[in-house]
Amino acid sequence: MGVSLVKVVVRDGNITKALQVFKKKVMKSNHLNELKDRREYTKPTTERRLEKEKAKRKNHIMVQKEKMIKKLGT
Repeated sequence: MGVSLVKVVVRDGNITKALQVFKKKVMKSNHLNELKDRREYTKPTTERRLEKEKAKRKNHIMVQKEKMIKKLGT
């Protein structure tokens, strides 16, 4: 992965606006999530297990929503 720097230009001395733009760019660039992920090593098997659990939870929520829609529709 390449490193992309987040740069913000302060215009007319408006630091608060520049800070807002900086925060937005950092969130979009996903730097904070990458930093959290790299804080400690996770084994590949653990990553796969966590992804499967996340998919199961997401699927369960979708099934519950579909049941609720069917129940309200009839």
